[in-house]
Amino acid sequence: MTDSILDNARAFILREGRLLERRLFATLFQAAPAAGVVDSLRAYQNPDGGFGHGLEPDKRCPDSLPIDVEIAFQTLPAAGGPPAEEMVSRACDWLATVAAPDGAVPLAFPVMEAYPRAEHWSDWTYTPGLNPTAGLAGLLHQMGADHPWLTRATDWCWSALEDGFPGDAHAMSETLVFLEHVPDRDRAERLAQRVGEWLPKLSHYRADPADPSYGVTPLHLAPTPGSRWRRLFADDVIEGHLDRLTGDQQPDGGWAITWEPPGAASTLEYRGVETLRALRVLTAYQRI
Repeated sequence: MTDSILDNARAFILREGRLLERRLFATLFQAAPAAGVVDSLRAYQNPDGGFGHGLEPDKRCPDSLPIDVEIAFQTLPAAGGPPAEEMVSRACDWLATVAAPDGAVPLAFPVMEAYPRAEHWSDWTYTPGLNPTAGLAGLLHQMGADHPWLTRATDWCWSALEDGFPGDAHAMSETLVFLEHVPDRDRAERLAQRVGEWLPKLSHYRADPADPSYGVTPLHLAPTPGSRWRRLFADDVIEGHLDRLTGDQQPDGGWAITWEPPGAASTLEYRGVETLRALRVLTAYQRI
């Protein structure tokens, strides 16, 4: 069965996925060089150093947006190759130009309104916050980056977290990336002790594996058994979500999504993203 899961998912990604997911699949599951993933990302990087062109597929804006920079920063460590230092440095230079004076950035800007986008990509995404600032900073710390914007962003994240954790599971997910990788481990560990009691309070947190609605699940927060946050979840909860994730594979080999993208291309692209995520989680937990 496990061979069938992987083979069918591979067929879906090869048939329907964009080049980036095909190259990342080849790197993760077929020992292809990570350089192919980096080369694919270059097509999404703009002359200003930011990333755009629908790298996050739910909006088709070619202009640089922080959410697209974050997708690039997530992809690079996933590929596992040597740091793409020039690519990352240029992106940080761009973030510095669009950040608020305190270092925080929003997910997007009004420029995207001229292009097709999912309904949820609206003006709420123009407000700087922990989503995505904490995730961006955490990923840069994970990659060992050093940049003046990162210093400002890190200081801002600490200040924001002093006022309490966010109320939304997406922002909490970004916060957990920050807490896992920020260098000040004593400070991070003090905050980490409070995460478990906060999770049930979050909007868009989907604790029940049987719940079919959109949301952030324990497997989003602890995608590997070695994750810093795996200890937050009982074994039966993780196993239930793994059963659900396995059962959610569609007859065409891919995984479905639970929201409405702006078009057919976006739908297939995001299904490719989610299919690769599912494979990585199931492999990490030895379901494949």
